[in-house]
Amino acid sequence: MAVSKRLAPLTLAVVALALTVTGVVYAATDSNPASSPKDPLALNGYPPKTADLELKISSGQPYSVDANINVNFRKNTAEAQLLVPLFFSAAQVDLRMADGHIYLGSQNLSSVYGAPWIATKVSSPPLFGISLELTKPDVSLISGFSNETVTKNGYLTTYDFRRNNVIIPTPSASPVKMPAALSVDVSITVGSEGELSAASVSETSNSSTVTISLNVLSYNQPVQVTAPPAGQVKQVNLSLLKGLLKGTPLNGLALPNILGSLGKIQLN
Repeated sequence: MAVSKRLAPLTLAVVALALTVTGVVYAATDSNPASSPKDPLALNGYPPKTADLELKISSGQPYSVDANINVNFRKNTAEAQLLVPLFFSAAQVDLRMADGHIYLGSQNLSSVYGAPWIATKVSSPPLFGISLELTKPDVSLISGFSNETVTKNGYLTTYDFRRNNVIIPTPSASPVKMPAALSVDVSITVGSEGELSAASVSETSNSSTVTISLNVLSYNQPVQVTAPPAGQVKQVNLSLLKGLLKGTPLNGLALPNILGSLGKIQLN
């Protein structure tokens, strides 16, 4: 027993030393040490259930439209908080898509419609297909650009495309049918598993530049989108809702179309 008592501490010391040496060797040879950055947006090949997105629309002016967008792809709901420039200030506008309706909320609506929200019934576009595009945009399908570059930075890979002298005809309602020559730049950044991390599209002419940029803040975080209380909502027709957006940078903007077209951009 005396020998056993003397050997016990020695045995524990040897085991502890062996574990320490093993840990040091593993840390020195590990190809992915804890100190190396990991991709926080990695989806492991599965479409995201939700997404938190940051959208910015700028036109080279001192102001821009900024939006934070939360999407629940499984429940086919979405909400956005936007800051829209109005002369010397910015107005906050809330948009929600839920229960087959589009809801628009603003502090200025109560004085006009007697309710802080207006809503119109719409056929909600299916959002699950967009989640598939976010999982792994097929960048190889992008065509029609003369300049293409690929840049790697850690776990991120950025694909930049550019084409000059793109002719965009003026709208049919314009009294002067003069085409405009533009430069079009498209940038798509994907993470370690090919998931979308950021994207942007810019159109530049001699007189202006319009850029739409999208950043993914997170995937698969809880997103709950509910309709406003019925007593705070005024039902309107779709043409009225479009009229409110007309004349702002949001006019004609369709976020689902932008997301769904990633990896499919073509220029003839």
